[in-house]
Amino acid sequence: MGRVDNDAFLSELTRYFARSKQSGSVFITTKRYTGQTKPRSRKAEAEGATGGSDQKMCLIRATLNKKKVSTVINTKDVNRFQMAYASLLKAHMDGLKKPVKSKKSDKKSA
Repeated sequence: MGRVDNDAFLSELTRYFARSKQSGSVFITTKRYTGQTKPRSRKAEAEGATGGSDQKMCLIRATLNKKKVSTVINTKDVNRFQMAYASLLKAHMDGLKKPVKSKKSDKKSA
């Protein structure tokens, strides 16, 4: 699907979680985004030229099977997006399984 705005990302992520109940897993990655789409040459790095903007942004990607969606969050939208994102994660974290712990009997040798 590609890069979408924040609200469309959250609605698509909701659909991904609904589809993952039948089969598959949703993978979410977060990283810092500078706006740079191509790698800088060694010459440009030596000169100190900045390829991206000075504004700090965050790139969030979600993947379900082979379908991908991503969004870029600006600094001013972080709080609003984080609140909506957290409530979405809390609502869809009900299918997790607790790990089975094996009981080890600790017998001390005399």
